[in-house]
Amino acid sequence: MRSRWLLALIATAVAIVAVGVYGLATAPGAVMTSPSPRPGASGETTGKAPLTLTFEPTSEPTSEPTPTAGPELTTSRYFAAWQSGDLSAMNGLVADPPADFAERHRRFDAELRVSSLSLNPGELRRQGEETAEVSFQGVREVTGLGRWTFSSVLRLGLRAGAWKVLWAPETLHPSLKDGGSLRLRETQVRRPTTLTREGLPFPRDSRAGDYLTGLGGTAVLLSLEEASSGRVLLTSPPPPATGTGTRTTISRSVQAAAARALDGLGQPAAIVAVDVETRQVRAVADTLGAKQAFNGLYPPGSTFKVVTAAALLRTGLTPESPVACPAAYTIPNARSFTDADGADHGTVTLTTAFALSCNTTFVQHAYERLRDDRLRAEAADRFGFREKPGLSSCRIRPSADLNELGSDAIGQNSAQASPLCMAEVAAAVASGVWKPAIMTAEPPADSPPPVPLDDGVAAGLRTMMSAVVTQGTAAQAGLPPDTAGKTGTAEVGGAKSHAWFIGYRGPLAFAVFVQNGGAGGAVAAPIAARFLKAL
Repeated sequence: MRSRWLLALIATAVAIVAVGVYGLATAPGAVMTSPSPRPGASGETTGKAPLTLTFEPTSEPTSEPTPTAGPELTTSRYFAAWQSGDLSAMNGLVADPPADFAERHRRFDAELRVSSLSLNPGELRRQGEETAEVSFQGVREVTGLGRWTFSSVLRLGLRAGAWKVLWAPETLHPSLKDGGSLRLRETQVRRPTTLTREGLPFPRDSRAGDYLTGLGGTAVLLSLEEASSGRVLLTSPPPPATGTGTRTTISRSVQAAAARALDGLGQPAAIVAVDVETRQVRAVADTLGAKQAFNGLYPPGSTFKVVTAAALLRTGLTPESPVACPAAYTIPNARSFTDADGADHGTVTLTTAFALSCNTTFVQHAYERLRDDRLRAEAADRFGFREKPGLSSCRIRPSADLNELGSDAIGQNSAQASPLCMAEVAAAVASGVWKPAIMTAEPPADSPPPVPLDDGVAAGLRTMMSAVVTQGTAAQAGLPPDTAGKTGTAEVGGAKSHAWFIGYRGPLAFAVFVQNGGAGGAVAAPIAARFLKAL
């Protein structure tokens, strides 16, 4: 009896528990939690937190439309995209953009070398219910030019319920309106590193390039322009024209005159000019090449008669001394010499013989007065015809016999000189002192010392050189007044003679040389006239 009662009590308890569990499981909003795993339930411990699943009701999507954004939002997005270079985003904000919208922007920046852009929008102004505009300032950085400021307007319109940019080319820049265009122009400007004594660039085609470096330096001048009108919007500053290079002794005006005097000349030639007082080289125009105007050795022909005449004046002759000027003269027991014109001028003054360039006169008096090495000593000791440091080259050997003495006296045989050397000879007559030419402010430490000429000698040579221009072999050359000089026609074996003219006028002494040019009076003297008249 007792056993049956115990079994009934257990069955009732189980039923109550089952009903409770069922109620919890079926109640609304119930949370089910998986039991924590027990150690050993599956042979291992996971160490993970219990998985909790929460069920919540989801909201239904709304079907109401989003309100239209104002033009301010489109404006800010467009300017932000433009400044960051996001062309795709810009294109999406434009109403009916052209097919090449992005390419136009890229080409604009590339062709005008724009490296950066900054924008500063103003206030948005409504033009009505469906239009608006924003004025803005911009700054582009252009490579090689710097900051380029501009002003433009961004226009907007309401299209299909959305605000869009009404883009036009002038949005990029006002100069693009109505088919306009911009261009970047490059202009080569001169920026030499070597300048004239005035601090100016050398004249173009100066013909001095063998003697000085840095004459042809250039720089690029950039300008940003409207293509149609040529109006310059931005330009780079021009390079300084003066004072930034190394100055030389060359005078720009003298160099230009020398270079242009050689224009159109078919033969190689050179003009060298020096300052009479300082002996600084003021011009060197050379088409001979290889610095031959300074270093070349050529027979000076009758220009050397300046040296021979100086030696004769030192022996006691004067410009008024009577001398013979026959068509031919034979040195006793030696060869015969003739004059170029083949005329017998009889007895004339030494000045006239010099002006007419009588070979016979100077050969005869060299034989009579300048033997025993006197001619070579005069040339070497007083006019620089010796081995020496310096810019110029000239030389003469001791005469081996009377034939050589006669030839040396008229600038043939061993007498050889560069154009610069003969310019030094002319400068010595003009100043009364022989000094070597220089291309520096002061003579170098190893420069030969100045050599004064006797006062009577210098004065006599000036008289004789003036007569060459007024009544002698250069009288028809068109030389300006107050020019003094000497022509020279130097014979060259197997080739046409070299043409020479040396002289001085005012502060300048000079030499003109035309290789295989022919007669000095007919060829070199007219070139000297062009040179002097251009100063």
